[in-house]
Amino acid sequence: MVAAGDAGKAGVAERLGIEPGMVVQEIGWDEDVDDGVRADVEERIGGDLLDEDADDVVDVVLLWWREEDGDLVDALMDAITPLADEGVIWVLTPKTGRDGHVEPSEIAEAVPTAGLAQTSNVAVGADWSGTRLVSPKSVKSKR
Repeated sequence: MVAAGDAGKAGVAERLGIEPGMVVQEIGWDEDVDDGVRADVEERIGGDLLDEDADDVVDVVLLWWREEDGDLVDALMDAITPLADEGVIWVLTPKTGRDGHVEPSEIAEAVPTAGLAQTSNVAVGADWSGTRLVSPKSVKSKR
């Protein structure tokens, strides 16, 4: 139910293209993640987020990623594994000036190596930005 004051204002989950009933996996959770984003996604899908150990096929992966988290290509390759054919990965990184900020160029360099394409960026809460990644259409058409 949308409150009267929120009419016309899409929630974070809706801006991320998350629909009711979708299966969403969360990777990279830590104390610094935005719990408001997590709560909005869980409310939108009508259930809990799957953790990184889940074996289910998922529609969306939320990958919380910080500068010190290691190799982004490796993380993206792991995130692709459970992803449905039309699935989406959102790389959620701290905004500029925040601890753990990841340069956009680092994401841009990792994406093609992982066999993905970057499509858009959105603000995700006060401290986080999201980068939307999908499998390129050319890869899908060859299946």
